[in-house]
Amino acid sequence: MPQQTISIAIVQNKQKELLISRRQKSQHLAGKWEFPGGKVEQGEALDTAMCRELKEEVGLTATEYSLFESLNFDYDDLTLTLHFYLVTDFTGEASELEGQQIKWIQPADLVDYDFPKANITVINKLL
Repeated sequence: MPQQTISIAIVQNKQKELLISRRQKSQHLAGKWEFPGGKVEQGEALDTAMCRELKEEVGLTATEYSLFESLNFDYDDLTLTLHFYLVTDFTGEASELEGQQIKWIQPADLVDYDFPKANITVINKLL
């Protein structure tokens, strides 16, 4: 089964809201909500990948962050190793750079959005 390593940014603003984005129609798990992030490239450090993906997807530069959770998750066709970073300070304004919908929400509202199953453990920890 194919395996991918993913680095993800859980971005928290000064109001303690979290940034989420909606996966596009052309993507695996289309229509689901997620935290910004993506595949770690060959030889790339996990935190470097998170920072790169955050900049590419929503235009933010992480300036303070720490590893929040690492876990493995098996889908029927894919095994993921996920590394979630909690970003508590950043520069820039969040933008929909890849055409995806983004929004800031309260952590308690995470339960109102349809996230991939691989995110449930982390969402429960954030609540």
